[in-house]
Amino acid sequence: MEKIKIAVQKSGRLNEDSLKLLKDCGISIDNGKDQLKAFSSNFPMEVLYLRNGDIPQYLRDGVVDIAIIGENVLIEKGTDIDIAEKLGFSNCRVSIAVPKDAEYKSIQDLDGMRIATSYPNTVNEYFKKFNVKPDIHLINGSVEIAPNIGLADAICDIVSSGSTLFKNNLKEVEKMLTSEAVLAVSPKISKEKKEILDKLQFRIQAVLKGRKSKYILMNAPNNKVESIIKLLPGMRSPTVLPLAEEGWSSIHTVIEKNSFWEVIDELKASGAEGLLVVPIEKMVM
Repeated sequence: MEKIKIAVQKSGRLNEDSLKLLKDCGISIDNGKDQLKAFSSNFPMEVLYLRNGDIPQYLRDGVVDIAIIGENVLIEKGTDIDIAEKLGFSNCRVSIAVPKDAEYKSIQDLDGMRIATSYPNTVNEYFKKFNVKPDIHLINGSVEIAPNIGLADAICDIVSSGSTLFKNNLKEVEKMLTSEAVLAVSPKISKEKKEILDKLQFRIQAVLKGRKSKYILMNAPNNKVESIIKLLPGMRSPTVLPLAEEGWSSIHTVIEKNSFWEVIDELKASGAEGLLVVPIEKMVM
């Protein structure tokens, strides 16, 4: 049976989150220490551990069929590669930062300035919109040190919490784009492997939907049930079951994680009691 080849980052946070996603999808990876290739024992999949920046070319050449990769890397090196699914983790932004004591009023201040970055294409495309031409210094590695050693006047790099900028006495002045992990697809993927991809996507969507949702149960007097139901979005409609105590019902539903506390406050105000919140492992729609 054919196996779909998936590329994941060799090491780091994206590697860990990618493997966790596959595990949550029920895919077991036989991982040996320092292996650059591994196989799944229960799904037709081969995993290749690659450098993040090399993955777009491997996709383009058809060496791998799919990849879990940062969207920012595709924007820089793989705009011709399709994204099958946004995965909702490894969120970051690509930003311009300057020394904290530098005076900065607008992007025009960077015209002609030296910018150290691993994202030259992204920087050029962004600055074109403002008719600004910086002097780009390509650096692979720790770009945040460049202003401190006199190599550049500013940097362009990925930012998550901003702590690395703070430690290097830099301040963020321009947010160029936001990024998250995505499932990217080779333009050379075969029909047979596309069918495997469809099965994988089905599992991924079930896991992601579960991560974004909470299952809640509550008790309410029967005369409050109708008003409570109006507050609940649910999958289709809430489940209402009678309790052993006469005049009371149990209401079960699913709510979005992002609106959780607002909904809970409204439910309590409408008469709901004994609310129980349960995480959802997967949701198959």
